[in-house]
Amino acid sequence: MIDEKFVIIGALLNMMGSGTYVYNTLRGKTKPNRVTWFLWALAPLIAVSAQWLEGVTWAALMTFMVGFGPFIILLSSFVNRKAYWKITKLDIICGSISISALILWLVTGQGVVAIIFSILADLVAGIPTLIKAFNKPETEHYIVFRNGAISAGITLLTIKEWGFVNYGFALYILLICLTLYIFIRFKVGKKYFKTDTAKEVA
Repeated sequence: MIDEKFVIIGALLNMMGSGTYVYNTLRGKTKPNRVTWFLWALAPLIAVSAQWLEGVTWAALMTFMVGFGPFIILLSSFVNRKAYWKITKLDIICGSISISALILWLVTGQGVVAIIFSILADLVAGIPTLIKAFNKPETEHYIVFRNGAISAGITLLTIKEWGFVNYGFALYILLICLTLYIFIRFKVGKKYFKTDTAKEVA
């Protein structure tokens, strides 16, 4: 294991990735799905609250940054109208399920349960962007997801006590960011799958 303060490097990588995404959004090159990025900001901030209540310290920094970055990206999407992406029925369904998961956490009020529901909320919220990254990778930017995966990996390497509240959210972020990075960077959907489903689903 490495020193837990290395999560600061991961946090900086997250900010660099988010900054690049914001820049491309302001230029109109990247088109973020607002439903996804709103919930990607909300779910981690709830998760980090649960982590703090459970006594998690340095590992919680990554969770906080995973929520703060999307919040800045969400704000940037309103500055340039070209960055707007149509909200579809899929967005509304995923958003509703995601918010329901967060409400279930509020009902239970338990730390581990909060992390589980936050992961569920974050994953469901990300479905429209996962589909968009697969079908239309040119509307996304891979650096924010690459840096997010690296940050999560660093966080996992700093963990000394392997309780779910410590590693659960970081492991999830590693997996989803890595998936999005591969979809966008290597244009998986367009290169390796012939499909007629490349619709504007996000």
